[in-house]
Amino acid sequence: MRQSGRGRVPTPASPPAPADPQRAASVRAIAEQLAGIRGPLLPILHEVVAAHGYVHDDDVVVVADVLNLSRADVHGAVTFYHDFRRTPPPAHRVALCRGEACQARGAETVHAVAADRWSGSADVEVGEVFCLGLCAVGPAGTVDGTLHAGLTPQRLDAATSGWSP
Repeated sequence: MRQSGRGRVPTPASPPAPADPQRAASVRAIAEQLAGIRGPLLPILHEVVAAHGYVHDDDVVVVADVLNLSRADVHGAVTFYHDFRRTPPPAHRVALCRGEACQARGAETVHAVAADRWSGSADVEVGEVFCLGLCAVGPAGTVDGTLHAGLTPQRLDAATSGWSP
């Protein structure tokens, strides 16, 4: 600790060692590669998700170090934007449009069926989006990233056949 006029002021603690050094090295390489672009934080986080599936707490520390930002700054971006997962992704993802046009065409029923069917499943995540640009042919959604229009509970069953609830 160093002395100041009012007493002792603690020096900042070093961050803990990452749980996975290989992942930390990969994240550091991504961050260093993109650090020179204008506004690098979001592109770096997107690349981390693309490479690793989610942003781990250790990744926040590495990105903050490379960009000379506080961990709070990086954590704030990760938690503010829903595009940045903080946990490993499930095996499957269903994202259903909850916009007004899709709601008028029956999206609430499709969402209720999907949420009920996979409510206890660790392998399937049911999420929502608010427009996929298919308003005239809704309800719309994505199943493992593939866009579907005119969704009904039966069409959702066909698109997810083989998934266990």
